[in-house]
Amino acid sequence: MDYFDLNMSKNTIQQTDLEKIRRIITRGKYGSVYFASSFPKFNHDYASKLLAAFEKEGLLERISKGVYLKARKTRFGISYPPIDEIVAEIAKRDKAKIILTGETAANLLGFSEQVPMKTCFLTTGTYRTLKIGERTVLLKNAAPKNFEFKNDIVCMLVQALRSIGKDNVTEAMKAKIPLILAKVPKNKYLDADLRLAPVWIKKTIYSTL
Repeated sequence: MDYFDLNMSKNTIQQTDLEKIRRIITRGKYGSVYFASSFPKFNHDYASKLLAAFEKEGLLERISKGVYLKARKTRFGISYPPIDEIVAEIAKRDKAKIILTGETAANLLGFSEQVPMKTCFLTTGTYRTLKIGERTVLLKNAAPKNFEFKNDIVCMLVQALRSIGKDNVTEAMKAKIPLILAKVPKNKYLDADLRLAPVWIKKTIYSTL
């Protein structure tokens, strides 16, 4: 086999690999997140180049370095899945825990009507900044004790109050706390989880129950 035949054979193999990955992505559901490691049968650098090529084609959206999203394109523009679903996909790949925090947690719990343009999660995985349409999503690292909560609602409440600050918690906010915790078994989760919270947050929550 001469050089020309070898070169043709190499190009054919690369084209086959390209189509294999393209087929996987095309058949994948909208909202799927892809990394080079999503294709373990292929060389990491090679898979990275193919994903970058698919972005140029418009098949994928690059939302962070090495992270690509299959978003739905409509006549009104690009439709993105809920941010928490995207972050959950990334956390699953990183085998990491995630916690919604800051102003976003406060908004979801009804403490604030303002929807922040920056959404923040704490993670045990890789620090990342995601760009999803006009929204910016931060995945920030935090101390291990932040991930020891057993109940997600209690954890989100603690994070929301932390972001609001001790001196900014109003009576109207306090009135919402019993409703937020209505479905949390007190003896099973609440008492244990609140041992992880700052003293002022613990006192604030107990004063409303």
